[in-house]
Amino acid sequence: MTVQRRGISKTPESSAIEKKIKRGNAQRQASSWRGNVITLLLLTGVTGLVSWIYFTWADDFTHTMVSRGEILTQPRVFTVECSEDYKKYKFFPGCTPTKCGRAITDSVVTLEEAQKLRRLAERGLSLAGSDGGASILDLHSGALSMGKQFVNIYRDVRSRIQKIIAETFGLDSKQMYLTKPTFFSRINSTSAKTTHDEYWHPHIDKETYGSFDYTSLLYLSDYGLEFGGGRFVFMDPSSNRTVEPRAGRVSFFSSGSENLHRVEKVTWGTRYAITVSFTCDPDYAIDNPSLP
Repeated sequence: MTVQRRGISKTPESSAIEKKIKRGNAQRQASSWRGNVITLLLLTGVTGLVSWIYFTWADDFTHTMVSRGEILTQPRVFTVECSEDYKKYKFFPGCTPTKCGRAITDSVVTLEEAQKLRRLAERGLSLAGSDGGASILDLHSGALSMGKQFVNIYRDVRSRIQKIIAETFGLDSKQMYLTKPTFFSRINSTSAKTTHDEYWHPHIDKETYGSFDYTSLLYLSDYGLEFGGGRFVFMDPSSNRTVEPRAGRVSFFSSGSENLHRVEKVTWGTRYAITVSFTCDPDYAIDNPSLP
C-alpha cells in the first residue's frame, strides 16, 4: 500500500514562531548593516579629523626665524646645545665650538655688494651649470673666469663674515681658517638628473665635509619675489625653524649635528647663494681666491 505524505499543517503558534524568526533575522541584518555604516562613518570622521589636524597644525611645527620682509640691523641669535661631534676631532682653543647656535644678520653685506656678486655668479654659472636644477661653482677654481672684481669683493665680504661669526660665538678670528668647499650655488625647479642634484636631503655639515666647524650662507636673491620654496630649514627635535632668504642676508651656524638642516625644494624661479665655510684646523685651511 502506498504511503501518502501529507504536508504538515501550520498551527497558529508555529506561524507566529516563524514570523518571529524572520523578523529576528531581518533585525540582525539591519543591525549589522547599521554597524558597518557607523564604523565606516567613524573611520571617515577620524581620518578627516587627523587630516584637519595635520593641515591646520602643520605650520605650528615650523617656525620662521626671520622672514624675507624683515631687516635685521643686529644679528638674531638662537643658541643651541653643542653636540658631541666635536669631541671626535682635535680641540683648538679659541675656535672649536663650545657655544653653539645659529644666527642671521642683514647688516654685514650691502644690497649693492650682493647684486654685484649675483651678476658674477650668473656669469660664472652660465659656463658651468648643471642641467639638473642644482649647480655649484667653486669660488677658487672659478676665480679666473670671474676676474679681479670678484676677487676683491669676495675677500672683503669673507673677512666681514668671519668677523661676525667670531663676535657672535666668542672666538678668536685669527684661529679661524677658510676651508673648502666654498662655492656659489644656483637652484631652480628643474627636475634632478643625478643624485648630486638632490640638494634637499637633510644633512650635517661636520659629517658631510669633515673640516667644517662654522658654516655661513650669503643669499643673493629674495624668497617669494625671485623664487618660491628654497627656504633654509633647521630640523630640531620638536619643530623645524626656517630662514627666508633675502639678497644680502647672511645666515651662519656651528656645523655639528646640533644644526641638522636642509633646503626646501625650489618650486619656481632661481635661488642664488654663496656658501662660505670655516675650520679650526690649519691643516684644512685654504687661501682666498686669487688671480695668477
